[in-house]
Amino acid sequence: MPALTIHTCECGPCRRGEAHPERERHYQMNLFLSRLDEDQRRWYLALESQRIGWGADRLLMEITGIDEKTMRRGREELAASLVNRPVDRVRQPGAGRPPVEKNAADPVNPRGAGRARNGWRPDDGAKVGP
Repeated sequence: MPALTIHTCECGPCRRGEAHPERERHYQMNLFLSRLDEDQRRWYLALESQRIGWGADRLLMEITGIDEKTMRRGREELAASLVNRPVDRVRQPGAGRPPVEKNAADPVNPRGAGRARNGWRPDDGAKVGP
């Protein structure tokens, strides 16, 4: 799912509002990342990190706001040729939020209108019981 907003670069020159040759590239990088899913972002930053070399993770974290550990994970996945990554889905099978189970119908009161513990019925407000 694409990100809703484009991250603002937080590298030193961009944060100070200085005009520098990489400013437009930083914006384009964040624009591009906003259109990728989480796996693709991680792999792209892993490639950029390898291209730049020493100190790249810190710089890319400032530019994109994505954690250094995420980039490291992307490098590890690329080094393993993405063997353990599913091709047709973003998350691993079984990952994410567990499915919600619906409550079974109440056999005593099939309409679903139950009684409160204090004996009040929600449908007519009459008190029943003790």
